[in-house]
Amino acid sequence: MIIRESAENYLETILMLSKELPVVRSVDIANELGFKKSSISVAMKNLRADDYITVTPQGYIYLTESGMKIAKTMLERHEFLSQWLISLGVDKNTATEDACRIEHDISEATFEAMKAFINKK
Repeated sequence: MIIRESAENYLETILMLSKELPVVRSVDIANELGFKKSSISVAMKNLRADDYITVTPQGYIYLTESGMKIAKTMLERHEFLSQWLISLGVDKNTATEDACRIEHDISEATFEAMKAFINKK
């Protein structure tokens, strides 16, 4: 199944917020991403329909197993690529922004090869 970049970003954000907050709600995602709550509601509806998240009656959002797998993949790529770009001398803000773009487009094979090469050093 092909997942859109925006969905990957939402799942990654839910994972990051779940490490900081006791529970994640739509308003937390909206605040983190700077989006309107109505936009987040539509996105959460789609993620729920695709079985990437569950939402409790209280509005708490949890990643399903498949949602967690995608979120962890995106977060790993983001953190790795950010650190690598910073180590090349790219300033932190630019590195973070660039990593966010790269993480969605790079193939699994290329990412694994990059990790193996960089970790050899």
